[in-house]
Amino acid sequence: MNRELKIFAAFLAVFLFAYFVPLATPSFTEGTSPVAAMVTGAIVEAFVLLQWYARNHTLACVVPALFIAGAITTFLTKESVLKHLGPKANKVEAYSVASISGTVLAVCSCSVLPMFAGIYRIGAGLGPAACFLYAGPAINVLAIFLTARVLGFELGVARVIGAIVFGVIIGILMSVFFRSSEEDRNQATLAMPDPPASKRPLWQSAAMLAAMLLFLIFSDWFNPGDKDVQLTDGTQFAATLQYETENSYDLRLKAAVLGHEQADVVRLAKSEIASIEDVETWVTTIHHYRWYLAGMMGLVVAVMSVAWLDREDFGEWMDHTWEFAKLLVPLLFGGVFVVGFLGALVPEKQVAALVGDNSFTSNLIASIIGCLFYFATLTEVPILEALMRNGMASGPALALLLAGPALSLPSILVIRSVVGNAKTAAFVALVIFMATVAGMGYGALYPSHAQPTADAVAAADLVPLTHSLKP
Repeated sequence: MNRELKIFAAFLAVFLFAYFVPLATPSFTEGTSPVAAMVTGAIVEAFVLLQWYARNHTLACVVPALFIAGAITTFLTKESVLKHLGPKANKVEAYSVASISGTVLAVCSCSVLPMFAGIYRIGAGLGPAACFLYAGPAINVLAIFLTARVLGFELGVARVIGAIVFGVIIGILMSVFFRSSEEDRNQATLAMPDPPASKRPLWQSAAMLAAMLLFLIFSDWFNPGDKDVQLTDGTQFAATLQYETENSYDLRLKAAVLGHEQADVVRLAKSEIASIEDVETWVTTIHHYRWYLAGMMGLVVAVMSVAWLDREDFGEWMDHTWEFAKLLVPLLFGGVFVVGFLGALVPEKQVAALVGDNSFTSNLIASIIGCLFYFATLTEVPILEALMRNGMASGPALALLLAGPALSLPSILVIRSVVGNAKTAAFVALVIFMATVAGMGYGALYPSHAQPTADAVAAADLVPLTHSLKP
């Protein structure tokens, strides 16, 4: 077995273990120390989050994004990327495309990361690439609608304005801070020999990439998570599904029940649940048919590949895809595991107590939490709803919304592998600074934020919680 097959076998073994390992909350004997119990519980939570990620993100999100990144590197010419996103491209065009791309993609950060790596490697300027990296997941149109409906119109508007404006500002500042090193990189890129002329017209490459993006959008169309639950003892209640493992559901309650308060998360064994049904909306309807829609797009890609690619083209595409997989997958899985461990040590009510006003400290803490912890696109909304019910102020809420979608510990590890330590540190610092300033400004304008009403929460049924915790 050669080295590449051994690496693939290791990836497959880790994935299958994460996907199928039975997990349960551990029970402790009377002599167990509180510290040991806490650490053991955190380890179990880390595996729970990793299993959720393996089940809901890896095949539907990460794998298609890796193929797209490989296709970008293979099929897009250096000249076309430099023309539209390179250092000499029209700045208005480059930053406009990068900042609003998320409205088209409607995907999460773990899908954006491989695409960011792909366009950066073939010559995109650091500024437009950084703008795309930040704004891509943050400007998700479904996230904006959900934020406005559940958390308030003002917060939704502030989120969309902040995501677009800050994406451009962060991109421009990154290009200024690293002008010297970027000029060296650009000169090295331009000095490379021109690749052979494309065997295909541009429209064919564009059509293949468009079909792959549609496959990703449909395959990654996650269930909104709103459920009607009935237990085996007859108890009925409404909840939002946080994530599902082999043996249990984590459910965020929409009303006080089972001895818990509204917005609390409870873990129930599947054996305790008689039925759990989706609250039907247009979003869940698309979700029910997502694999048929994705399969149609996959068939289109397959037909295009057979018709337009020769063996050499296909081999190059697969080679690039595999290189991205080796680079990104271990960092994503490792980062998710660490975030699951750390998240179990910081209860939501404790976090809410730290961000209960609109001070600089509260906004900074919210920004840092958003940058480190892992929220799948749109699930930051029900999490924020719970935090605000427990006392989180309006400014820190916006700060977390602006910092959270673009960054997490797994994505930071991936970004570092692509652009290096200094550029990653600058990008993270800029995101934290911008989110903190925006939170303070919003908190000054709207010092109090009305709690979400039952009608507003019900209105969230119109928009999907596309994921349960972020990359």
